[in-house]
Amino acid sequence: MADISPRDVLARFQQAMLDKSADDLAELYAPDGLHEFPFLSPGMPDRFEGREEVRAGYRAAWGRSPAQPQEIRDVVVHESTDREVLTVEQTVAGTVTTTGRHFSFPGLLVMRVRDGQIVHMRDYMDGLGVAHAMGRLSDVAARLSGSSSQG
Repeated sequence: MADISPRDVLARFQQAMLDKSADDLAELYAPDGLHEFPFLSPGMPDRFEGREEVRAGYRAAWGRSPAQPQEIRDVVVHESTDREVLTVEQTVAGTVTTTGRHFSFPGLLVMRVRDGQIVHMRDYMDGLGVAHAMGRLSDVAARLSGSSSQG
């Protein structure tokens, strides 16, 4: 897999997102790869440790989400002096299947690809924008204020 460039891995990552394929996404990660969500992302943990956590975590998240991404646009890739690292600005757009509401969320990925596999991903997504589009902002506010018994 060493001949697969970080840009190739990015293209496959984006396609797995559009397909909502947890298996295709997970296979891009090294067995001990780390995927972090540094910003508040309601309903998501702050990290997935290892390929199988990535698989299980995305399978669960995408399985319960009515969001259907349809395109990834406004993609700007910033190459680093470190050949393993890409910083990617992008906007994920699509539709909430239960309401027909359209969404568009900016995000930033900082990915380290070694030997054709993601070894570290920092995924800065607009978690509150996602919650708003899903009609869950009040649930998020309740959880943050501690007034909800849900975890």
